[in-house]
Amino acid sequence: MTIIPNLDELIQMALREDIGDGDHSTLACIPPDATGTAKMVAKQEGILCGAEIGERVFKLVDPTLKVTLLMHDGDSVKKGDLLMLVEGHSGSILTAERTALNYMQRLSGIATETHRMVLMLDGLRTRLLDTRKTTPNMRLMEKYAVACGGGTNHRIGLYDMVMLKDNHIDFAGGIEAAIDRTHQYLKDKGKELRIEIEVRNLDELERVMQHGGVDRIMLDNFDVDTLREAVRRIDGKYETEASGGITDQTLRQYAETGVDFISVGALTHHIKSMDISLVKK
Repeated sequence: MTIIPNLDELIQMALREDIGDGDHSTLACIPPDATGTAKMVAKQEGILCGAEIGERVFKLVDPTLKVTLLMHDGDSVKKGDLLMLVEGHSGSILTAERTALNYMQRLSGIATETHRMVLMLDGLRTRLLDTRKTTPNMRLMEKYAVACGGGTNHRIGLYDMVMLKDNHIDFAGGIEAAIDRTHQYLKDKGKELRIEIEVRNLDELERVMQHGGVDRIMLDNFDVDTLREAVRRIDGKYETEASGGITDQTLRQYAETGVDFISVGALTHHIKSMDISLVKK
């Protein structure tokens, strides 16, 4: 998958973590020449994600395995749907099974939850964003899962956008100093990065708007009424993002304020994996 350039390396790390010096359960009871076919089945409805990653797991364990994808990333699946067939050495299938399922179950869980929340915004202009609250070494996969579910990726890491949060502002000596130092830094480094700044109340918002020099304003932990007032004051001069404590019970209320984006960390760090199983065909 070109969107995850180091995918094979990440999978190999996961396989080493699981296999160690050998899959002794399989080695003990499965003849080395045994062959068979396994089917991967969805045990609940949702949005599939990670099928190609699962396929790659099987191929890295044993390149001779034949993997047939019956459904693809982004597809809506229901309980009982066949997702994949794997044919070849039985021992290889068993050794790869858990790692493949771990990826697919987690990523499908993220895609499913994202899709569920995106549907709550139906008819509104607000877009749902992910955050950097991701599993270490799985960020690109998890953000891919958000996109499969219909969400929008925020910045990938610390390197592709400037995000001036409360601690940056406090350590820099204030809003104005943080913005000015950022512009000087970007000029010195010859970089062109978008700048987002976090504000915690309407007073900080006014200071940002008077000073300028940013592309997006994050309105952090605002209640719905205060957020609506903030969006009114900004009046399209800057992109707006709401963040902090927004749940599926309050998501649409926040979106109805007219805010451009809502970021939800729970999309990637507080989800339930989809139930998927691999069984002998």
